Amino acid sequence: MSRGAANDGLSPARLRLGDIVRVGGAGLRARPLRVVLSALGIAIGIAAMIAVVGISSSGRAELERQLDRLGTDLLRVAPGSDFFGGDATLPDEALAMIERIGPVTDVSSIGSVSAKVYRSDLIPEMESGGIATYAVSLDLPETLGATLRNGTWLNAATAQYPVVVLGATTARQLGIHRAAADVQVLVGDEWFTVVGILDPVPLAPELDFGALVGWPVAEEVLGFDGHPTTVYTRSDEASVDAVRSVLAATANPEAPNEVDVSRPSDALAAKAAADQAFTGLLLGLGAVALVVGGVGVANTMVISVIERRGEIGLRRSLGATRGHIRSQFLAESLLLALVGGVAGVVLGVAATTVFSAVQSWPTLVPLWASLGGVAATVLVGVIAGLYPAARAARLSPTEALAAP
Repeated sequence: MSRGAANDGLSPARLRLGDIVRVGGAGLRARPLRVVLSALGIAIGIAAMIAVVGISSSGRAELERQLDRLGTDLLRVAPGSDFFGGDATLPDEALAMIERIGPVTDVSSIGSVSAKVYRSDLIPEMESGGIATYAVSLDLPETLGATLRNGTWLNAATAQYPVVVLGATTARQLGIHRAAADVQVLVGDEWFTVVGILDPVPLAPELDFGALVGWPVAEEVLGFDGHPTTVYTRSDEASVDAVRSVLAATANPEAPNEVDVSRPSDALAAKAAADQAFTGLLLGLGAVALVVGGVGVANTMVISVIERRGEIGLRRSLGATRGHIRSQFLAESLLLALVGGVAGVVLGVAATTVFSAVQSWPTLVPLWASLGGVAATVLVGVIAGLYPAARAARLSPTEALAAP
């Protein structure tokens, strides 16, 4: 036999990728319970990360949908502080002057009334529940995009009589679920009939906690001074910044520094930014769970190497190289992590879908999150399997076969 032929006869067999996967899968199938428990740690970490990203993305999608529906052209004008730090007031003519700004399309206002609201005259005076009373302009719903959940809005006739429209939170606090002629609340010292209940108003959340009455009846019955405390304006989208720059001087030409101008949609955007920061924290917790899952995989593989020394020695004596053993155990670690990762992605998407459905949000799980979750599990599998695979490869056939 030639030397070349002899070398050919002693050349170790090469394992194809499919063979490595089959051998690795066989090692996992032999210990199903341990595999499930180890993969569960990976799955929990990935599911947490996917759910956090998915719920956060769905929430932002809902916010964008709300802003598209409500618009970002709403500006809010309110009195600030005077030179001495006291509360300033808006002039009575503020509404009329703001209406003269060219790009402004809608103007409406509310005025704060010092009258507490109670469901019954038997409730102690100090237990008002923090419900505010506002005198309101009749065109307020059109300006704010507010809708009624029940009943009707104020009109030119009812605004002169003791009738009230409740904000969404106010109605819930008072235990009122419908508007009717026999449903009344005590506003100040007068009984007002509930004629309507508003849906939540995202761009004016203060109205959710309010009881809204007509301007005339507020002045005649509740001692309202007639000064608007908040003016809402809408303008052409392209002119919002220009309008914002002149609103203070227009509302109060004598003291523009005593006027605060804000865009309510900015508050919603700030809330989204805060939610995003909180999302980062939760992602960090998910990453910790993923690391813990990786430690579980590494522990499982180390125990597997110890328990299977006889198998390793037999394979080595039959011609398997160190590379074959290393590939086998590394493949087991990768498959174990991959099973947990795929299960985690499925669980995370399912959790996002259920939560979004309950909240009536659009379901949005970014593709990068799912692919990143799987990639993270592959990385965890490689890192967790490196030491056990190297340890298994270092065992000599005689040492492994002699082990108890």
